[in-house]
Amino acid sequence: MDFGLSEEQRLFQDTLVRFLAETVPVARVREIVQTESGHDRAVWTALAELGVAGVLVPEAFGGGGLGLLDAALAMQALGGAATPAPFLGSAVMAPVALREAGSPAQQKEWLPRIALGECCVGIAANEVFSRREDARVRLSRGRLRGHSLFAVDATGADVFLVAAEDDALAIVPRDAEGLSVEPLSTVDRTRQVGALVLDGVQPAETLREGAGAARAVERMLDAGRVALAADVLGACDRAIEMSVAYAKQREQFGRVIGSFQAVKHMCAEMVAELEPARSLFWYAAHAFDAVPQDGALTAAHAKAHLAEVGTAIAKTATEVHGGIGFTDAHDLHFFFKRVLLDRQLLGTPELLRSRAARLQGWEAA
Repeated sequence: MDFGLSEEQRLFQDTLVRFLAETVPVARVREIVQTESGHDRAVWTALAELGVAGVLVPEAFGGGGLGLLDAALAMQALGGAATPAPFLGSAVMAPVALREAGSPAQQKEWLPRIALGECCVGIAANEVFSRREDARVRLSRGRLRGHSLFAVDATGADVFLVAAEDDALAIVPRDAEGLSVEPLSTVDRTRQVGALVLDGVQPAETLREGAGAARAVERMLDAGRVALAADVLGACDRAIEMSVAYAKQREQFGRVIGSFQAVKHMCAEMVAELEPARSLFWYAAHAFDAVPQDGALTAAHAKAHLAEVGTAIAKTATEVHGGIGFTDAHDLHFFFKRVLLDRQLLGTPELLRSRAARLQGWEAA
C-alpha cells in the first residue's frame, strides 16, 4: 500500500511553516531565548489562533479533533524553526492524558483552555521511566511529596500534570502551596526544562488512579516520544537545507566547496540517512491512533532511531559549515542543540531500545 500525507495535512504543515518563517524567524528566536523567561506568550497565543494548541483536543471542546500524525507534523514545523513554544507539554502530552484518564468534568474544564492557548501545561513524569539520584514523587494521604527532574515546559507552565508512584496522575497549579519550580540549564535554550520540588503539595485534582492512570501515563509518554522524533526530523531538515545552501556559496581554493566530492558526499549522506527515518516517524504517529497494538513499540523505535540519526546529521551539518559551524553565533547551533535535547527527553535511545525489547517479550539477563 502507499502511505503518505493527505493534501490537508500537507496544507496544514505548509501553512504553519510559512507562518513561523514570517512571525518567528531565527533572529526573533535569538531575542526570545535571551529574555529572563525564555519564552514569548504572544507567540503561543498566535499559534493557538491557528489551531496548533488544540490540534489533539476533541472538537466538542473547541479543538481540531485531529490525530497524533497531525500534531507531529506541527511539531516537525516547530523543530524546523527552533520555535520556543510549549507545544510538547500543552498540545501533545496533556490532551492525550486528559482524553485517556480525565473525567468528563475535568475534560470540560481543561481541554477548552488548552485549545485556546490560555493554559500552558508542564509535564512531570520523568521518574516513571528513568529515575536519577533519589528523584521520586509519592502521593500519600492526598499530598504529593518528592521531586521530579526534567519536567517538560516547566518554567512557563500555569499548571502541571505530575505522575506519582502507585499509578496516580495529579493536576497541580503552579501557585500550589509547597511547590517550587527550579529551571534546569540545558544545551537548548529554546525549550524550558525544570525540576519540581513538592513538599506536601495538595493537588487541585487527580485523574483516574490505578490501571487507568498507568495507561494514560504510558500513552502520554509515547505521544511525547513521537512528537520529539518529529522535532528531530524538522531540525535535521533545516540543518541539511542550511548546509546545502552554505556549500553552494562558500568558496575555498577558488571554488565553491559544494563542488568538492567530500562535501557532496557529506550532504548526500545526510539526506540518505534521514529519508528512511521519515517514513518510520509517519508510521509511529499513524499507529498511535490507528494501530494501537503497535503504538508503544513504534514510538520507542521512532524516537530512538531519529535521535541517533539526528545526532549524526547535526554533527555532519556543523562540519560542512567548517569553523563557523562550531560557534554559537551561527544559526545552525539552534538546530544542533535542539536535536541534542530531543535525544535526552523522555528516554535516550538506549533506554527506549530496552523498552522495545521488553515490549516484545525480551528481558535483560
